[in-house]
Amino acid sequence: MNWALLVSLVALWGTSFLGIKISLRSFTPDQIVVLRLSIGAIVLIVFMLARGKMLPKNPIAWAHFMLLGLVGNVLPFWLIAKGQMFVTSGMAGLLMAFMPLMTLILAHFFIADENLNRNKLLGFVLGISGITLILGPTILGSENSLLGCLLVLSAAVLYATNTIIARRLPTYNSAVVSTGVTICAALISFMIWPSVLSIDWPQVSNFALVTIIWLGVFPTGVAAIIFFVLIRRAGPTFLSNINYLIPLVAYFTGALVLGELIVWHDMIALAAILFGIAVSRRSVPTS
Repeated sequence: MNWALLVSLVALWGTSFLGIKISLRSFTPDQIVVLRLSIGAIVLIVFMLARGKMLPKNPIAWAHFMLLGLVGNVLPFWLIAKGQMFVTSGMAGLLMAFMPLMTLILAHFFIADENLNRNKLLGFVLGISGITLILGPTILGSENSLLGCLLVLSAAVLYATNTIIARRLPTYNSAVVSTGVTICAALISFMIWPSVLSIDWPQVSNFALVTIIWLGVFPTGVAAIIFFVLIRRAGPTFLSNINYLIPLVAYFTGALVLGELIVWHDMIALAAILFGIAVSRRSVPTS
């Protein structure tokens, strides 16, 4: 059951890059963010109420939700969508593999019991090597492609930052956190980008409309539900396996559905990043 949930989560989050790329045919990055968060919030509210949970009345909790919503949803969602205007969905998925390695560095400075050791440092260096392999041809290519890569990498840094913030905040019920954070993220995104009200709906293709609904319901709403169920049932160590699988799903679904090119140096880069993740998770033997 746990593996089935993990595969489902990988499929939903891995194909979200494909969904964003398709949605960009009819929507701007800011419109994609507002719509997917609003739809996802509705899904999570229904789920939370069905479980008999209530949102907290404590204003401090809502301040925490606002922070997590901004750093972990609004800003990275926009950066990824904006970046995918210049790079393929598969490339975006590969670059997001850097997130767990960036988390190691941030944790060293901000989490008391998460100091760097030689394996973590070696893993980070391997990850940087992989990122360099991806960016190398891009630097020699168009400036827009480099900009797209940097935007997506910035999103990875924000996701890593959000992980650290979440660990330092008080513990809340997972369903309540997911719902509260997504509601706050939807409200923040709407306040920043009210242009969603001016969408020319008759000009939106049916395919893009179905895709944005799917993006909100499944990779945003349903995936959050699976995430909190899985982390409760199997724990964070088991859940961390998604870091190996999501980039692969993102890369190959982009190739299969959109005809994006599979490039050999991307595969070498991904292997370096994933090997770096594996090395960083190995414990250092004590003498």
